[in-house]
Amino acid sequence: MPAPDELTTFGYRQELRRSLGGFSAFAAGFSFVSILTTVFQLFGFGYGFGGPLFFWTWPVVLAGQLLVALVFAELAARYPLAGSVYQWAKQLSRGFFGWLAGWMMLLGCVVALAAAAIALQIVLPSVWDGFQLVGGDPAVTSATGAANAVLLGALLLVFTTAVNAGGVRLMARINDVGVAAELLGVVVLVSGLGLFAVRGPQVVLHDAPGTSAGIGGVLASALMAAYVLYGFDTAASVAEETKNARRAAPRAVLRAVLVSGIGGLAVVVTALMAAPSLTDGQLAGHGLPYVITAVFGDPLGRVFLADVAVAVVVCTLTIQTGTVRLIYAMARDGALPASARLAGVNPRTGTPVAPALVSGGLAIGLLLLNVGNPTLFSTITGTSVVVVYLAYLLVTGPLLVNRLRGRFPAESGLFSLGRWGVPVNGAAVAYGVAMIVNIGWPRAEIYDVTASGSPWMLLFPLEFVGGALVIGWLCWLRLRPAPALEPAI
Repeated sequence: MPAPDELTTFGYRQELRRSLGGFSAFAAGFSFVSILTTVFQLFGFGYGFGGPLFFWTWPVVLAGQLLVALVFAELAARYPLAGSVYQWAKQLSRGFFGWLAGWMMLLGCVVALAAAAIALQIVLPSVWDGFQLVGGDPAVTSATGAANAVLLGALLLVFTTAVNAGGVRLMARINDVGVAAELLGVVVLVSGLGLFAVRGPQVVLHDAPGTSAGIGGVLASALMAAYVLYGFDTAASVAEETKNARRAAPRAVLRAVLVSGIGGLAVVVTALMAAPSLTDGQLAGHGLPYVITAVFGDPLGRVFLADVAVAVVVCTLTIQTGTVRLIYAMARDGALPASARLAGVNPRTGTPVAPALVSGGLAIGLLLLNVGNPTLFSTITGTSVVVVYLAYLLVTGPLLVNRLRGRFPAESGLFSLGRWGVPVNGAAVAYGVAMIVNIGWPRAEIYDVTASGSPWMLLFPLEFVGGALVIGWLCWLRLRPAPALEPAI
């Protein structure tokens, strides 16, 4: 285990409690991804756009994110610090662009936090109709369903904020149990769907009869896989609380991507194989809950959906944990407004309480801005993908430049890509650019002008990024004298 004063080499002192093992670090990354939460949340969306062919977006996104994860694993070994993306970018870029990665990742995490919380609407009303608190249609594409999603999401965020403020041990225990339950749930789900399959795996090779997704639809359906397979860097964001972080964090990052990606592939293909019908509109309209209740029956199906609800809670909890560590990491560098207050660690719980309150409050505020919006899910998830992928690109891009200039030599004894560093890093950059363009591209079907009643919604991700850049630049003008913002290499 690294000595407690290892952080002094980076100009920090050990304030967070180093009590997490390798599984807990993996669990943090896996829970952020959370197969059951995100696949359940967007399966209907993906199928609605791409039909059975949307399956093929999964291996493409998995391969691309694995490239990014390999790059991040190198950085996690070299810089085992809270805040991962921010810390890595700060070491690789000077001035505004080094800071910007942390800023964009912070905003992306807040958006992702809101997106995960509203996933409760996908499962809870299917478990018991009493969870549709506002009445009306529980479908997430309806005004009443979207309003109820905001209410359930806000209540969940209050809970996760309290847990994150209560201490890392409490968070880790809930997370570890939740991840174990989710892994078991994925195994049971894939096995059960495979057992009751009514068609073979060749279903992914063709459009469903009577449907034609086209290349545009398949590209749009990539939003599902792109949204599911990010956040694995959270496994490195808790590095200052992880034992033997230089070795544990890289492994945790890679395992989180591989386990999530392979598990997600299995869930998607077995769901397509077991769905009673591919053409009656149920898959696109109701997604995986429809398949679960149809295949397993009502009582058992409801039990399984309750397990999915647990996964949603744990996913939201972990996303907020990563957000809290990022806020803390930036605040102790003086890189955020009100840094002195945000950088404080409660001596009793050993956790940054103020960042927990701020992140929870911002996510609830974002939900309230979208009350009654039928495109709530696709708008928020699409925006979170664009913002987070941009933050990733602000790490992989500068690192590639450093490699080409010979400024990133391998360190003995640490995880390294060696001679594969440049090609893997270059491919990761190309993938990131392509995915940002694909998901951010204005599509009326995703950022629905008609349903929202506002033409501005069509460009919402681009407007969000533009606003973030402007506000970020203004913040930077006030914060740039902080010496801790200067890179270490």
